[in-house]
Amino acid sequence: MKMFLCGEWQDRPTKITVTNPFNGEVIDTVPKASAADVDQALATLVAGAKIMRKMSAADRSKILRKAGEIMLRREAELGRTVSLEEGKILAEGNLEASRARETIDVSAEEAKRIGGEVIPLDAAPGGATKFGFTIRVPCGIVAAITPFNFPLNLVAHKVGPAIAAGNAVIIKPASDTPLSALKLVEILLEAGLPAEAIACVTGGGGELGTALCTDRRVRKISFTGSFDVGQAICRMAGVMRVTMELGSNAPVIVMDDADLDKAAGLVVMSGFSNAGQTCISAQRIITSSQVYGNFLDALKPRVAALTTGDQLAEATKVGPMIREADAQRVESWVNEAVAAGAKLVTGGQRRGSIYTPTILADVAPTMRVSCDELFGPAVAVTRSNSIDEAIALANSSNYGLSASIFTQDIDRAMRFVREVDAGNLHINWGTQWRADLMPYGGLKDSGLGKEGPKYAIREMTEEKMVVMHLA
Repeated sequence: MKMFLCGEWQDRPTKITVTNPFNGEVIDTVPKASAADVDQALATLVAGAKIMRKMSAADRSKILRKAGEIMLRREAELGRTVSLEEGKILAEGNLEASRARETIDVSAEEAKRIGGEVIPLDAAPGGATKFGFTIRVPCGIVAAITPFNFPLNLVAHKVGPAIAAGNAVIIKPASDTPLSALKLVEILLEAGLPAEAIACVTGGGGELGTALCTDRRVRKISFTGSFDVGQAICRMAGVMRVTMELGSNAPVIVMDDADLDKAAGLVVMSGFSNAGQTCISAQRIITSSQVYGNFLDALKPRVAALTTGDQLAEATKVGPMIREADAQRVESWVNEAVAAGAKLVTGGQRRGSIYTPTILADVAPTMRVSCDELFGPAVAVTRSNSIDEAIALANSSNYGLSASIFTQDIDRAMRFVREVDAGNLHINWGTQWRADLMPYGGLKDSGLGKEGPKYAIREMTEEKMVVMHLA
């Protein structure tokens, strides 16, 4: 595939090879862009931003609605592309394609709802003859820097709101998984988006990311990825507007009154989908000492039953990790924990880029599998003796993106809500659940700002205050 900039599809002699994480087979190639390509793309997007600013909300909504219709027609193709380039099983790839379409549809609706508020200036001294209101206007150019793990839906979560808000947008997809983003650009252009208003440059994050984050023509950066990269972006961006959706090591608290079968099933869903490569993947399972053994008994057979292999095979429940090096990293962390006294309950084997779904018990909170972001198919189970200790353990992390508790006690549930420092809190569910209608974002090192089309649009628009002096 070619990349899109300056209103046209362009190729370059130097290529990036996109491979299937399961077997290394080449899926496609894309051009390797340079900082000069970013400069050219932004020059065109300046004109595109002016076009978008003048476009009515109704027309922006219509373009996004049409894009959603095209995505529905191409849903099977998009789902297969996601699975091929990222490694998630086909059912998850198809679900991501469906979710991405829903994100674009919600963005189309939210395009119609952008407005300001009336400010009661007559309540201020000297304001009796004043009338105030605010309006929201587009930022201009939005840079969308996206990760490999949801190569279509996380692009949609940035591009949909950016267009709904009346901005031009430049996408820098992950080098491992650029194909889904390029296909979304195809769809948006077919739906009627002005060619000058979008670009997608493919290449290394260091060179392209630096070019995007230091160019004053970019007004807004929306980034999803690691804390270290996010911190570097914020340092480069200066006073630019930023949304940072960063890392996590989400805790699940299992109290002594929990429904253990339900908790075990939802830990499996939250901890092992997409081979654990999800920001809100359940990683730290903080279990009451009173039910510790019973919970492991409920969890072990469910995890052991997760078959691994080719992500396109119907029988596969957990596919490969994005790169063999990532599977080696998970293997190293698990072995390190076992050497330090953790118990390997099930799993713990690697075959190339596949790491078998793993449970570690008796994990100390200081072990790396607990205190850092594992981003792989393993969960670390730790004992707690009270709700106080469980909450303290949940908070003993630099991250704060998602957390959950299983309990039948409303008082415990509300203490969890009030005291656990995470942006997304779930009661009697796993950590991995997200709807497009909700604000989504983290606390502490998990990021800044909110996603979800309604909330992303707020961050991709500027607020102006208008004062009418009536006498």
